[in-house]
Amino acid sequence: MRGLAGKTGIVAGGGRGIGAATAWRLAAEGAAVVIGDIVEEWAIETARAIREEGGKTIGVRLDGTSAVSQADIVGAALSEFGGLDFYHSNLAGGTEGDIDILNCSEEVLDRSFAINAKSHFLATQAALPVLLERGGGTMIYTSSGAAISGNPLQVAYPMTKNALHALVRHVARKFGKQGIRANGICPGVVMTEAVAQHLTDEYVSSMLEAIPHRRLGQPDDIAGAVAFLASDDGEWVNGQLWHVNGGSLLRD
Repeated sequence: MRGLAGKTGIVAGGGRGIGAATAWRLAAEGAAVVIGDIVEEWAIETARAIREEGGKTIGVRLDGTSAVSQADIVGAALSEFGGLDFYHSNLAGGTEGDIDILNCSEEVLDRSFAINAKSHFLATQAALPVLLERGGGTMIYTSSGAAISGNPLQVAYPMTKNALHALVRHVARKFGKQGIRANGICPGVVMTEAVAQHLTDEYVSSMLEAIPHRRLGQPDDIAGAVAFLASDDGEWVNGQLWHVNGGSLLRD
């Protein structure tokens, strides 16, 4: 990937799954990576494994819903690697109890907004001033196809992901002339550790039958898209929501 070597980035939610695969890919492309995760041991373990293969990375605890924690991880990038060129805001969750509009509590709604919208808002507030001072940089957000698919079984999660789309477009419009690019990636069904342990073989087969592809997604599929958007190869992409989903949603 052109222009990733020598860059420094943050991967929030990088201890496992999509985030870990992304940290590995970015390090393989020559970037220095700060991995943050609410489970600090996961972040440290993934960073250690990447360093053993020659990558430049550290792992730290990150509570994405805390402004202080978001500021701390940006500070870690500056102190450890001397700068910040991109931030991959990859936090998601809070779906337990999210059923439908008549069966979703206020507590579930608040938790979903905290994880899936507020965390990205706070990440942007922490990282953007540093990127602007540097003369430009990239914000990359993990969204979901659930934002537009019309899921009858969830209400809070899709609402929060739509809020994230508004953030992507705001940052791109407001700061594009100052060298900032902001984009989101909407994964389809990606077989992360967390997803795989909750799905039966029958359900996996039914999902595979429903998409125009020969397999379901893997974390590396999303990692490749993030690496492109972070790199100089992706410098003409701004304000977009990319659906990386094997064709499960077909749209302009």
